[in-house]
Amino acid sequence: MADFIQTSITKTAVRELAAPIADVAAFATIVDGVVTNNPWNCTAYTYGDIPQDPVAKSREAYTAYILFEDNEASTVGTMTARSQTVAAFNAAIAEILADAELATAMGGDAVRDADSENYSCTLKCHDANGEVYYVTFARDQVRISSYSDDAIRTRVETWADTVPALA
Repeated sequence: MADFIQTSITKTAVRELAAPIADVAAFATIVDGVVTNNPWNCTAYTYGDIPQDPVAKSREAYTAYILFEDNEASTVGTMTARSQTVAAFNAAIAEILADAELATAMGGDAVRDADSENYSCTLKCHDANGEVYYVTFARDQVRISSYSDDAIRTRVETWADTVPALA
């Protein structure tokens, strides 16, 4: 019977943020800045004859929380809306807050609970050494995964140190 042979050593590193990222606009600015400016010096590559960007979004999720409050500001209902893009997230919130029939059905006025919102975006990155690794931004942490070269962690960490929201 054949044995399993270890073929790679991958690592994960997490930075817990001192405070959550303020809002979805600040979150999107950070993520879009990485995709646009490529601060980790990632390189383009080809996979299956298809050119790949050095840094690309591979997964996104944005969750809004809406409370429905009665005249005494007591919560009489809640709703969550999960979207795959920032634009859809903002549009969903606007629609829910403006929906008078929904507010009547829920028994109170719709109020956005911005402090409870969750944001997540995973970037697929190609290092100059050939490694593909992932950086996942959440509202309260940044995670680097599937890397083996510690220089990757050092580059991401050095960059994160320059972004006040990622302290």
